[in-house]
Amino acid sequence: MGDGQTVTCTTAGTPYKAEYGKKPSPDCGHRYNAPSSTTSSGKFHVTATSTWTIDWQATTGQSGQLTEIRSSAVDITVAEVQVLN
Repeated sequence: MGDGQTVTCTTAGTPYKAEYGKKPSPDCGHRYNAPSSTTSSGKFHVTATSTWTIDWQATTGQSGQLTEIRSSAVDITVAEVQVLN
């Protein structure tokens, strides 16, 4: 996640709905405890890796299994907002 934390998701996650508000994700999420301005680059370097295991079978009776791994990375800015009433 760029802040020293790692998140491992075993499902596709729960799509966000407005009624969830600020509640943490029930199955796959991450909250930053500090803004990215606390880092030397001003950004968090986030890497995501997805692993797919594919079982296949042809009409000829042949079958097998494939594993596909995809990774992507991005630098993100995380800001902090404080609101007073």
